[in-house]
Amino acid sequence: MILFNKQLNADAQESAAASEAATVPTATTNAPEVVTAHDDFDWSIDKRNVSHYAESERVKYDKVYDNTFIQIEDGEIIRGGVVALTKTDVVVNIGFKSDGLVSLNEFRDLPGLAVGDEVEVMVVEKEDRSGNLHLSRKSARIYRAWERIVEVHKTGEVVTGTVTSKTKGGLIVDVFGMETFLPGSQIDVKPVTDYDQFVGKTMEFKVVKINETIKNAVVSHKALIESDIEAQRAEIMSKLEKGQVLEGIVKNITDFGAFMDLGGLDGLLYITDISWGRISHPSEVVKMDQKLQVVVLDFDDDKKRISLGLKQLTPHPWDVLPEGLAEGSVVKGKVVNIEDYGAFLEIQPGVEGLVHVSEITWANTPINAKEFFKLGDEHEAKVVTLDKDARKMSLSIKQMTQDPWNTIENKFPENSKHKGLVKNITPYGVFVELEPGIGGMIHISDLSWLKRFNHPTDYTKVAETIDVIILSIDKENRKLQLGHKQLEEDPWNSLEETFAIGSIHEGTVTRKDDKGALVQLQYGLEGFAPNRHLNKEDGSQVKADETAQFVVIEFDRNEKRIVLSHARIWEQHIAEEKEAAKKEAKAESDNTKKAVKNIQAKVEKATLGDLGALAEIKAKLQEGEGDTK
Repeated sequence: MILFNKQLNADAQESAAASEAATVPTATTNAPEVVTAHDDFDWSIDKRNVSHYAESERVKYDKVYDNTFIQIEDGEIIRGGVVALTKTDVVVNIGFKSDGLVSLNEFRDLPGLAVGDEVEVMVVEKEDRSGNLHLSRKSARIYRAWERIVEVHKTGEVVTGTVTSKTKGGLIVDVFGMETFLPGSQIDVKPVTDYDQFVGKTMEFKVVKINETIKNAVVSHKALIESDIEAQRAEIMSKLEKGQVLEGIVKNITDFGAFMDLGGLDGLLYITDISWGRISHPSEVVKMDQKLQVVVLDFDDDKKRISLGLKQLTPHPWDVLPEGLAEGSVVKGKVVNIEDYGAFLEIQPGVEGLVHVSEITWANTPINAKEFFKLGDEHEAKVVTLDKDARKMSLSIKQMTQDPWNTIENKFPENSKHKGLVKNITPYGVFVELEPGIGGMIHISDLSWLKRFNHPTDYTKVAETIDVIILSIDKENRKLQLGHKQLEEDPWNSLEETFAIGSIHEGTVTRKDDKGALVQLQYGLEGFAPNRHLNKEDGSQVKADETAQFVVIEFDRNEKRIVLSHARIWEQHIAEEKEAAKKEAKAESDNTKKAVKNIQAKVEKATLGDLGALAEIKAKLQEGEGDTK
């Protein structure tokens, strides 16, 4: 077909040249035949013996020939006619020197393509390596598609496209025959995880971004939805009024409330506006995708925020209290909140009463409400006060029973012995419950006759059972004074002789500080040794856990106090030794004085003979001393 066209073009050129030659006298015909050797063959003379033209004429005729075809450039878009169809190609005539071949695959969208149809193609190359005209319908379509995409991006026009495949991060959409990218985040206003469901679907899109350099476009379906929602939101906001009842669908639930779709506009249903009663989480009342009637509590046109209420659609429970509910009534409620000062019981949803800590028990002892009550527990209580206007109610648990203090002396007389439960311990004593509502305190000094405790926990623990004796009753102030050591006789009365002042005992240091040390003695007694009385004879001190001898330097039965000393023992021993030496020296001195006096008395009565005898004795003594020397 291409050769045929070339031949037709050649014939046309030859006819044009012939007519031109008829008016030019320089052309010659019937020239004599020149016979030359093969090497001298003149190629300018054709086989029909037509003589050649001058060079200037040839150039002119070539120009005439070229002007019979259209002028095209690479990359140009042009329309052409289908002149033939093969199994693999479409032959397109665009009025150029030769026809162009376009792959039949580029016409898959035109199944009814026939000879004579007009199509738009792009000139890829006027002449490729094989000398053929290279055309492309696909390139032409992409070029036209890109022009339209650029235009709709400027105008914001909505386009229709078909999702052709899934890719990383989104979908590929065919728009005007050109592939564009639809990010996953731009598919819908709600997060989408399954991209496959959209493949093959035809949808509307908005071109949101283009890249001129690489001819790339990004489309969005979400932008259209948001645009519709914005229009619906504006319409709803324009008609919105406080107190208006709307129907919505729960679209999200959080700890602080539920978000509802009001048909293009979101509203927030706070947890406190869901129910008149207390709830810990909105999911206790509302569920996802649930349709609800809600009332508009407040809205902000600028911020487009709407506050919704559900409980407001029903009367306030305080306004519809049962007629029989009054002061003195017995009610049953669930613990919904616990504070240091008491607990709140929910009598019915939205109606609560306070049980103050003073109304828990008849006992006049400190009570921790958080230990007595547990969330969710149910209790019966008596209504003490009821104020419907202020919507307040006070309850009492202790008034469900008779006040045991009215007849306290009948069951718990003074000096009576009982068993009690340790309920609380403070630095100064132990609180003991004898029965619900009745209790008292054991002072730390009344725990033991013999031991002194820094803290009552050194002797007993909470929840332990302890034996007590009633020491006194203060009915007016609802107080019992209890004792524990009084269950036994005071051992100090019989120990005064055993631990008399000056008596020495073995003891072990149990605790030591800067002031002194506690010393454990026999019979369970403890004594105190001041710091200076812990000194040893070698200059050191008695250490903790060390056993040593101690002397009693003070015994006070009334104060239950024993003062000890270790230093006094060895100091007393030294003093005794000094005293003994002093007495011995004094006795010797007295004997010497006595002997001198005797001698002096004898001297006064001595005779001359005695003097001689004395002189003789003296001489002998001197001789003896000389011999010893």
